[in-house]
Amino acid sequence: MCVPGDCGTAERDWGADALAYALYLRWKLTGEPQALPIAAALIDTAPDYRARCKLGACTLWSDVPMWDAVAGARTYAMTGDPRALEKARRALDAVDSSDAFARGACPEIDYQQPGGGDTKLKTLETDSNYIKAALLLHAATNEPFYLSRARAKYAAVRRHFLDPALPLYSVYLFDDGVSCRQLRGRFFASVNGNMIADGLALAAQTGDRHYRREALATARAVTRYLSDASGVYADLQADNDVGEPLVEAMYDVATAEHQRFARRWLLDAAAVSRPAASGGYGRFFDGPAPAGPISAWSSSGGLTLAIAAGALDPDGSPGPDRWAGARFVADPIATTPATIAFTGGAIALIGTIGDVCCEAGHVRVYIDGSETFDHTGIWQNKSPASRRLPGSVLLSWRWPRAGRHTITLEPGIANAKEGNSFIHLAGYEVVP
Repeated sequence: MCVPGDCGTAERDWGADALAYALYLRWKLTGEPQALPIAAALIDTAPDYRARCKLGACTLWSDVPMWDAVAGARTYAMTGDPRALEKARRALDAVDSSDAFARGACPEIDYQQPGGGDTKLKTLETDSNYIKAALLLHAATNEPFYLSRARAKYAAVRRHFLDPALPLYSVYLFDDGVSCRQLRGRFFASVNGNMIADGLALAAQTGDRHYRREALATARAVTRYLSDASGVYADLQADNDVGEPLVEAMYDVATAEHQRFARRWLLDAAAVSRPAASGGYGRFFDGPAPAGPISAWSSSGGLTLAIAAGALDPDGSPGPDRWAGARFVADPIATTPATIAFTGGAIALIGTIGDVCCEAGHVRVYIDGSETFDHTGIWQNKSPASRRLPGSVLLSWRWPRAGRHTITLEPGIANAKEGNSFIHLAGYEVVP
């Protein structure tokens, strides 16, 4: 789950499952025979959700079987093994048959933890993957139940997670049993990619073109609002996000939907993205390759980007390494507000993911006086690997040309998921 070094192995949940999706995409685009024994091994080791998850005696988090259901459906598509299909069915049913999640003021959206836990959080990681898994199962079985549930869940997601002003989806919702409140501006790659893919699949399976229009609107908004100043996607640092679903969805937009903007988005990012010496990719396509350990969560987007770009442009290759001439400035920052003023064309803030492991602690980020459009900012302490990952790139940003710039770090506004304010930088790299 991390390179170099050992964060253990896994066959479940979003970090490992995102790599299974990348394997599926590689197989789909190339027919690579080496993918099949790996897929067969995934079937054997994948969780088997047989026990009912009842409130009061349930420790399951709802998003976990949903990620697993998608992985199971993908391994079934690769192998045709009915065991993979049955495991995918049971993973979806683990949430559907439970009385622990569909509760609160908006029960059509599932709690992440049974009964809401201490945070009362509902995450679109659960519901966007539910839609995707149900549509994959409908395509595999042609059973109307799955399509009906996917349509109903999609409508609920649009009501609760869609930003009020733009066709982007925030990932978190708090349901205290009286009202449901969206935590605005957390535009994770995973859930926006899922919702693009879900809209396209619903359009294909129902013939209703409004799903396609909504999917393409989200894809265009990703390219317009979630890039750095040079136009390359910037996946702001929350190490519990995964980039694979967004890259895969944008590949479908570029190819099946023949949208040039998506092709350009992929190839522009691939032109500047390169792996570290360990072989892992960093979260930021336009950033330096991390010097420290890289987790599966951070790496899946860059890995999938290489697969997608190779299919779009087999003769293409990355351009010159724009970070080759960067200089490191040791500037330990542990209090906010703080401002870094510099002259250059790009900057990368360096620190330890999970510095105070493994959840609470974030800051807001202002670039040249404006807050990042994705208000995730830097969520430094979140480490789903459950360990400290030193030498990580916490933020990377590039401008079209060198100039005088400022990065300002403001205290994070406390909430039940991201916790209180926290930042601890080792320093930053600057490209002249």
